[in-house]
Amino acid sequence: MIPIASGVRIWIATGHTDMRRGMPGLALLVQEGFGRDPFAGDVFVFRGRTGSLLKALWHDGLGLSLYAKRLDRGRFVWPQTVDGVVALTAGQMSYLLEGIDWRNPQQTWRPQSAG
Repeated sequence: MIPIASGVRIWIATGHTDMRRGMPGLALLVQEGFGRDPFAGDVFVFRGRTGSLLKALWHDGLGLSLYAKRLDRGRFVWPQTVDGVVALTAGQMSYLLEGIDWRNPQQTWRPQSAG
């Protein structure tokens, strides 16, 4: 898990991104494509065309980090818009990384009935 402080903003890059890009390419995309500073401490999350791979770019104040996660089954839930960024909370980011629909998480645990 990425150790993100509560005040850090998390942004999803809508649409799909060329997953061959590394830190320099994704940082340039953040700067030129979204008009944001990739070194300001925000987390930027990108998804590939197939939807099973995502990368997160984050500058923690010491250096730039690139995290990647690939799902064995299924796809990461992504916004329908194709341009720009969408803000997430830390809780929504946790759902996203687990492959859960972060837009409308459902309770999976049900209490047993007494009887």
